[in-house]
This record gives sequence, structure tokens and C-alpha cells, in this order.
Amino acid sequence: MVYQDHLTKFVVLNALKTKRAEEVAHHLVRIFLTFGAPCLLHSDNGREFVNSIISELKILWPELILVHGKPRHSQSQGSVERANQDIENMIVTWLIDNNTNRWVDAL
Repeated sequence: MVYQDHLTKFVVLNALKTKRAEEVAHHLVRIFLTFGAPCLLHSDNGREFVNSIISELKILWPELILVHGKPRHSQSQGSVERANQDIENMIVTWLIDNNTNRWVDAL
């Protein structure tokens, strides 16, 4: 899971065992408790997936207030795509340098 703060461009990486909403929400709450909750949570996944995560977040963090904005913002989407490419390149380089295929260790 890649979480990026669009203001600072700071990236948090988490290895997920599954893509279940409960697990994703748990990792998001940990990020929010560390850095603060965002005003807008943007995901490139489908609406059903996002809605199930939001439902889980509301269970884990009942005080959470969600502000809905534009689902696609070209500048922020490009930033996320560039970050994803950089992350992939760094992980591949680390795997080669360390002669391993355990990508989770590279995170």
C-alpha cells in the first residue's frame, strides 16, 4: 500500500497480506495517528472498494469526518504515479544489490 501526502509528497509504504478493507483501514488509521488525518482521502481503486474502506475507518475511528472532493486531480495523480515508479525502481535495485527476491524486506 502506498500512501502519499500531496502537500509534502511524503510517502508511507506498507506491505499488505490482503486487500481487505479491514486491513487497509487499519494501516490508514496507523498513518493518521502518526501524521494526522487528511481532509481528503483519494484512492485510485473502485468506488465499492473505497466505500468498504471508509466503512471500516468509521468503525475504527468514529470521529473521522470525511470531506469529499474531486475524484481525479491530474497534478496529484501524476505525482502518485511518479512516486510509484520511483518506489518500484528502488525496490528492484535493493533486491538486486542484496541478491534476494524478498521485496517486503526492501520496504
